[in-house]
Amino acid sequence: MTVRRRRVGLRVATALVLVLVAVLYATPSLHSRFRERVALQRLPLPGPLLPGPDVPPSGVGASAVPLGTPPPAPASTAYRLFESPVDDQEWVAYDPCRPLHYVVRPDNAPSGSEGLVQAAVAEVSAATGLQFIDDGATTEAPSEDRDLYQPELYGESWVPVLITWTGPEEIPGLAGDIAGLGGSDYARAPRQPLVFEGGQVQLDAADAVDTLRFPDGRAYVQATIMHELAHVVGLDHVDDPDELMNTRNLGLTAFGEGDRAGLALLGTGPCAPGL
Repeated sequence: MTVRRRRVGLRVATALVLVLVAVLYATPSLHSRFRERVALQRLPLPGPLLPGPDVPPSGVGASAVPLGTPPPAPASTAYRLFESPVDDQEWVAYDPCRPLHYVVRPDNAPSGSEGLVQAAVAEVSAATGLQFIDDGATTEAPSEDRDLYQPELYGESWVPVLITWTGPEEIPGLAGDIAGLGGSDYARAPRQPLVFEGGQVQLDAADAVDTLRFPDGRAYVQATIMHELAHVVGLDHVDDPDELMNTRNLGLTAFGEGDRAGLALLGTGPCAPGL
C-alpha cells in the first residue's frame, strides 16, 4: 500500500503531488470577478509498501458497486482534469464505491455562512454522483503536511475531506488576496488504481466576511467553495469564460456545461476495493 504524505522525512508516500488552488478576488463589481492560480508540485513515486501503522485496514467502507450515478453529461469538452502522475492511468478520481466523508472545522466560520458548505457539497455530489457524508465538526487544523490516517480522530479509515475557515496566520498560502486553497492527496494499493484521498478546502475567513457584506455575497462564497471542491475531486482550470472553473470568473455562481461534463466523468472513476 502506498500513500502520499506531505511532510519532511517521508516514511510512506505515493504520487507526492500537491495541488493547491488559490482564488484571487478583484473587488470591483461586488467581488464578482476573481482570478485563480494553481501551484503543482511533483515528487517521485516510491515502490509499493506493505500495510502498516500508517495506513488503515484495507476495504473499510468499500462496496462492490458504485454508490451513485452521475447525471447525463452535457455535450461539452470545456473542462480539464488534473494530469495523472502515473503512466498507467489517464486520470485520477475518488473511489465511487465508497462514501466520500467530509468534516468541517467550525472555528472562524463567518456569520452568514451557515449552510454554504453543505450546499456546495450537494452541488458537487449531484454533478458527480459521488456520495458525500457529513461527519460533522472536527478539531483538526488545516495543514500542508496532513496525515492521511488519523485513527485517534476518525477511526480505522482514510481521513475525510477537511474543510476549514482559516487565514494566512495559520496557512501562509492564503496571504494577500487569496480566498481559498483546495486539493487532494493520493493513495494506491498494489494492483489497484490510484485514487484521491484526504482532500482539503481551506477558506480565507476574512475574505468571506468581506464578500458576505454584498447582496449576492452568499452566492459568491458558495461558488468559491464549489470551485475548490471541484478541484478536490479532480477538475483543473479552463479558459472558457462560461465555466466556473475558468481562471477569471465574471459573476458566475453555478457550474457551466463544461464543468458538469468534467464532474460527471470524475464520478465514473475506478473502484479500489483493496485500498
